[in-house]
Amino acid sequence: MYRRLNIVLLTVLFVFSALFTACVKKPEKIPPPVVEVPPLKEVEWQDLDGWAAQDFLKVFDSFRKSCRVLQRQNRWQDVCREEVLSRITSSSEAEEFFRSRFQPYQVRNPDGSTVGLLTGYYVPDLEGSRTPSKHFSYPLYRDPDDLLTVDLTGVYPELKGFRLKGRVVGKKVVPYWSREEIDGPGQPLEGEEIFWVNDPVDLFFLHIQGSGRINLPNGEEVLVGYANQNGFPYRSIGKLLLESGAMTRDQMSMQNIRSWAQNNPDKVAKLLNENPSYIFFTELSPDWKVPPGSLGIPLTPRYSLAVDPAIIPLGSPVFVTTTWPGTDYPLKRLMLAQDTGGAIKGAVRGDFFWGIGRTAGNFAGRMKQDVHFWVLLPAKDRDS
Repeated sequence: MYRRLNIVLLTVLFVFSALFTACVKKPEKIPPPVVEVPPLKEVEWQDLDGWAAQDFLKVFDSFRKSCRVLQRQNRWQDVCREEVLSRITSSSEAEEFFRSRFQPYQVRNPDGSTVGLLTGYYVPDLEGSRTPSKHFSYPLYRDPDDLLTVDLTGVYPELKGFRLKGRVVGKKVVPYWSREEIDGPGQPLEGEEIFWVNDPVDLFFLHIQGSGRINLPNGEEVLVGYANQNGFPYRSIGKLLLESGAMTRDQMSMQNIRSWAQNNPDKVAKLLNENPSYIFFTELSPDWKVPPGSLGIPLTPRYSLAVDPAIIPLGSPVFVTTTWPGTDYPLKRLMLAQDTGGAIKGAVRGDFFWGIGRTAGNFAGRMKQDVHFWVLLPAKDRDS
C-alpha cells in the first residue's frame, strides 16, 4: 500500500514539475545597451590627408566674411579679431592662421563610424513673371501672415531647437496648410504670391534648394531666398520613385527625376504632393549676387557647406574628403559650414553648395557620395 502511495506521489510530483517547467518562460537575453560615442574626436593635423593641397586664401576670405556674424559669439572672438584677420594676405599665411588658432576634430556617427553622406545643392534658374498668365501659372509665396511659430522651450527646456508651425482656427492652433492644400483648388494663400513661374517641377526643386534666380521677361534677374516653412517634415520624392520601381538607385538623380516628370505629366502633381513640406520665399536685394546661407552671409560656390548645426557649429571650417559627383576621383577640400537644410540631419551628413545655374545643377544633381569630415574649432575650446 505504501509502495503504491509512493508511486502515486512521485507521479504527481513529476507531472507538476513538468507543468511548472512548461509554464515558466526562459529569461530573454537582454541585448547590451547601445553606447553612443561623442561626435567629435580630437586628432592631429597629419590625420587630415590632403590638407596641404588647398587654396587657403580663398577659404580664409570666406571665413573672414563669416566673422561679421561669428564675432558676436564668445567662442569665435579671438580668431575673428580684425587686427589678426587684416594681416593675412597669402595662402601660406592663411594656412598658418588655421593651424595655429584651430584644433581639428574628426566627426563621428553615434556608432563610432566616420563615413557619411554628402549631397549637393545649388541656386536654380527659373523662368518667371511678377504677374500670372497662362504661361506663368505656378506661384511662389511670401511668408504668410497667418503662419505661427510656437516655441515651448521656456516651459519645456528639453524641447530646445524644436519649433511647431501652425495657424489659428477659433481658439486652437492647428497644423498649417500642407503642400497639397496650398497648391490645391482651394488656394488658401491667394494674394500672397510674389512671382509666378512656368514649370511645377522647377518650382519643386526650388523648394528643395531653398533659393533661386528668377529670370523675368524684361531681362531682369531676381534672387529669391528662404523665408519660412510650413512645419511639415520633408519627404523625398526620389525615395518614393525608388520604392515604386520607377527607377533604380543607380539611376537616381535630379536630372532623371526631371525626365520622369516630363514622361509622366499626369502623375506629377500626385508625386509632388507626397512631400507635404512647403517653402516660402522672399525677394532679395539687388546687392545680393549669391543668396545667403543660414549664417546670414553670401554663400561661396564650391566652398560653402550645409551641416547639422547640432553637431558642427555654424561658421566652422570643415575639412572634407569625398569624391567628385558620380566618380571615384578624390575631392579633398577645406570648406566652411555656412548653411543648414531640412534634410541635413546627423553628424557625418552634409550638402555641398555648387553655385548658380545649369552647370552647378548638373554637379549637384549627381552628387551622392561617401564623405568624411574634420571640423576645426578654436584651439581654446580644448580647455573649455
